[in-house]
Amino acid sequence: MDPEQIVEHALVALSTDQDWQSALDRLPAPVYITDAEGAVTYWNQACVEFAGREPRLGRDRWCVSWQLYTTIGEPMKHEDCPMAQAIKQREPIRNSIAIAEQPDGTRRAFKPYPTPLFDSDGALKGAVNVLIDVTDEQADSLHEQAERCRRLADALYSRESTIVLQQMASRFDETADNLAARRKA
Repeated sequence: MDPEQIVEHALVALSTDQDWQSALDRLPAPVYITDAEGAVTYWNQACVEFAGREPRLGRDRWCVSWQLYTTIGEPMKHEDCPMAQAIKQREPIRNSIAIAEQPDGTRRAFKPYPTPLFDSDGALKGAVNVLIDVTDEQADSLHEQAERCRRLADALYSRESTIVLQQMASRFDETADNLAARRKA
C-alpha cells in the first residue's frame, strides 16, 4: 500500500467507520491525529515504535516525535513541522522530509502526510498524519549530494568556493552517516 492509499484509508475510516481507532490501528504505518490546536489526541502502536516513546495525550503538540531535525541535521521546532504547517495553512502538506530522533538517539528520516480534517460546516477540527520511514533513501541522497559538492569543488578555481563546497560535502556525509548509524543502534 503506497502512502497516499494509507492516507486515504485513514480519512475514510475517520469519516465513515464507527470503530475508526481499530481501523487506524491496523494500518501498516504510524498514524496520529491532533485537534485544531495541534494537541495530539490519538496515535496507533506503529507511532510508538517509530517515535520510541509513548506520546503524552493532549500535551504533545504537532508531532509524536521526541526531537525533529531538517534533512541536513538542523534542529526543527515542533511548531514548524509539516503537521503544524498543515493545520496553520489548512491544507495538506506533501513532499517534505524530516528526521525524527527517539529518546535513545536513534534517528529516522520520514515523509509526513499531514492532512487537515474539517467538519460538515467546513470548520477545522484537527488533522491526521501518516509517517513513512525513508531513512535509507535519505542517507543515500545525502551521500549523493556530498558527491555533487565535491565534483563542483573540483571544477572551480576559487579557493573560497572550493573550501565552502568541501565543508558542505563533509556535513552531508556526516549527517548521512549519523542517520544510518543511529538507525542501526
